[in-house]
Amino acid sequence: MADHPISTPPSSTGITRFYDVNSNAIQLDPMMVVGFTIALIIIELLLQSHL
Repeated sequence: MADHPISTPPSSTGITRFYDVNSNAIQLDPMMVVGFTIALIIIELLLQSHL
């Protein structure tokens, strides 16, 4: 049974898998978003300490 992949019917009642979606929007790596957030927090802390 492990040799047969599971497939869904073509009309899966509006459920889309994340790899089926093609988008022209900007695609960001989640680790990049986390890195930018941490960098922004560090910059904010540095700016507040100099006031």
